[in-house]
Amino acid sequence: MAVLALLWGSGFLWIRLALQHGLTPVQITVLRAALGAAVLLLLARSARQRLPRGGGVWRRLAVAAFFCNALPFFLTAYGERSVGSGLAGVLHATTPLWSLLIGLALGTERARDPLRFGGLLLGFAGVLLIFSPWREGGGLSGPGALALLGAAVSYAIAYAYMARALTATGTAPLALSAAQLTAAAGLSTLALPAGGATGSFTSADPLGLAAVAVLGIASTGLTFHLNYRLIATEGPTGAATVGYLLPVVSTALGALVLGEELTFRAIAGMIVVLAGVSLTKHHRQPSRSPVDRPVPIAPTAPTTPTAPTTPTAPRD
Repeated sequence: MAVLALLWGSGFLWIRLALQHGLTPVQITVLRAALGAAVLLLLARSARQRLPRGGGVWRRLAVAAFFCNALPFFLTAYGERSVGSGLAGVLHATTPLWSLLIGLALGTERARDPLRFGGLLLGFAGVLLIFSPWREGGGLSGPGALALLGAAVSYAIAYAYMARALTATGTAPLALSAAQLTAAAGLSTLALPAGGATGSFTSADPLGLAAVAVLGIASTGLTFHLNYRLIATEGPTGAATVGYLLPVVSTALGALVLGEELTFRAIAGMIVVLAGVSLTKHHRQPSRSPVDRPVPIAPTAPTTPTAPTTPTAPRD
């Protein structure tokens, strides 16, 4: 559990280092998805799991890959150009709050439990505390912070879609995740010309390339395998506790390695956000419908303390 939390939560650190050493957000997105897919393809092959077949499945995988991988990977890297890695991890921890809000809007969730609804309000109060728009010149604002929140929303949209579209494909978990990350790598590669990043990978120095390699191989590919094993050995509740450690890990690494400032407001906001998420997760009514069950994914971002019941495919 400690290894998984460290690998998953360190993803924001590796993104920040890759940006500081010559890689663009689009390049990071492509390399992260491709390396993560390579790891999962090898694991799926060793487990004798075959990739899905049929155009219908791959079309659904492409939609999931866009919202759960390509788009949030890019938004996270873009956001970290101006927002510290520690705070980026905290903002990503709001994904369960957006998931609940989307469920309420679609009618798939009911906030009958006052504690759960209170957790939703508390979590967003924590986000408001972090942004502090009332502080003149001292609040968090700008496109970078909004991009990080957009990444959290994108993950929430992806989880809602995947729970409905990818629960009955008949494909084994590792193979389905490998296929989705492969699709994400293809989608993000198409964005290279638009991002002005073609032909410039050589501008990154060795540290930047090493950072994105660790991000793709360890923080994206291997974390899925470790999460899969943790669910099998500790159960979904035990695995879910890792999610609460991720913003703590990202904040600690940002301060220790990158020298990022830890403000009282950021720490207080993180505590309030995690308290709100805890209430929404631990006081939820058990779902009776298969489509409402969360779909375990290849960690796309160290973001959400989800508690999947059975591992399947695209956090990261």
